[in-house]
Amino acid sequence: MSRSLSKRDFLKLLALLPPSMYLSSFFEGPDKLLQRPDAKNVIVIVFDTLSAKNISLHGYPRETMPNLARIADKGTVYHNHYAGGNWTTPGTASLLTGTYPWTHRAFTDEVRTVIKERERNNIFNLFEGYYRIGYSHNSNLYKFFDQFSLDLDHIEERRELFVKNNLSLDGLFPRDDDIAPISWDRMVNEGEKKYTYSLFFAPFYELYNQYIVDSLQDKFPRGVPHSGEDDYFLLEDGINWLLSKVSTIQQPFLGYFHYLPPHRPYNTRKEFVDVFSRDGIEHYIEKPRLLPFGGDIDKPQDFKYQASERQLYDEFILYADSELGRLYESLEKSGVLKDTWFVFTSDHGEMFERGVFGHRTPVLYQPVIQIPLVILEPGQNERRDVYTSTSAVDVLPTLMKITGQEIPDWTEGEVLPPFSDAAPRADRSIYALEATESKTMEPLNPASVMLVKGKYKLTYYFGYPQLKKMGPIFELYDLESDPDELYNIFDPNSEVSRDLQNELLEKLREVDKPYLKS
Repeated sequence: MSRSLSKRDFLKLLALLPPSMYLSSFFEGPDKLLQRPDAKNVIVIVFDTLSAKNISLHGYPRETMPNLARIADKGTVYHNHYAGGNWTTPGTASLLTGTYPWTHRAFTDEVRTVIKERERNNIFNLFEGYYRIGYSHNSNLYKFFDQFSLDLDHIEERRELFVKNNLSLDGLFPRDDDIAPISWDRMVNEGEKKYTYSLFFAPFYELYNQYIVDSLQDKFPRGVPHSGEDDYFLLEDGINWLLSKVSTIQQPFLGYFHYLPPHRPYNTRKEFVDVFSRDGIEHYIEKPRLLPFGGDIDKPQDFKYQASERQLYDEFILYADSELGRLYESLEKSGVLKDTWFVFTSDHGEMFERGVFGHRTPVLYQPVIQIPLVILEPGQNERRDVYTSTSAVDVLPTLMKITGQEIPDWTEGEVLPPFSDAAPRADRSIYALEATESKTMEPLNPASVMLVKGKYKLTYYFGYPQLKKMGPIFELYDLESDPDELYNIFDPNSEVSRDLQNELLEKLREVDKPYLKS
């Protein structure tokens, strides 16, 4: 399929032309040719690992996000919104491609990109004619940025916003194949700690890192936020950079900004430390361990640790929310929001229950898979609430619809209410997938697959070594009467259980079919 010239391609072509042509009235610069004066900007803000179950806007008893609540008063709030997967790679890929993990296939540690035949099926490609810019604290995102680079006008390198950027090894030795690239690759791709190939520079590097940490200790008494072993960053710097960019870049623009807080480690800012200490909800809801995943939690000290980790997470959310509020106020004051669609969401949630901590787990309970979504329309002044179930795969087709562009036929999402021409369907099927240990180009196994339909949520677990003596497991919950998923009502003899089971198994057969060996 043919595609028109991107800004990057145009600049390359322009370099081949004689200088006299630059002065002709026909060529007025690439920005002039790409301008769409009637188009609105789009800003997508992602806070990594933000569970809707820990947000006050969605009924959580701790007031973790007062700024989001204030922003939501001028937006559309989605109360039952689901991620495509339970960690960054599958969750973000679903957001950027409008497809489920079993379609884009970015769900394993081994391969953290979408399959090659679908790499042009991404949101940046669809917004050609916009200035497309991306940044993230999370190294996983740069796998996608690199893969989609032909469709991006600017990718801000994550190291540029590290607090130690002026001494980063890959920045100091960009052409040294022994020191810089190998070190960076070993740390990011293979998970090795520190810069293993820093050679003689290592002692000085460590001293400088310690200096950075010490200088910020008063502001972050639990430690400076970081990614990996020693990539320290401040969310404030990321927000300041965004504000500087949107005030100067070409319009219309599409900006995707993926910030790491409140992802672990939960190193909140000083004013939020111990804010929720002894607030009376230390334990919140204690839930039984129903599946053999995670650790045992039947001892008092285990519940105490679970509660303390949740408190650290909630207080880190407060830090993220404070910077979200500052971002919104600055954009509103500058007038940018008058011509901008503003989208706030996450890639997945976090768990502090049933012996499971974090999100890299086979379980697909609500805390790890239910995420926030708030969309602000230019000029909107009243809040709208949507309670029907929605998915991360819906964001892409919705953005195409509201910016007046054609929706591709390869997306698996639907236009979100109230922006859709059709009424929302209460019986629509929403899916999510965990398949970290599956093979990219083989049928899913082992895997966890979720189906939400109406008030019911069915999850199917199969192929895991922990289930060897138990066989495949189905869990069915009535989310209206049991939103905390305490009572598994799956019964193979009930009509509801059979119907949902048959639908989910049929969907699995459908998505596995292209990967069956002939």
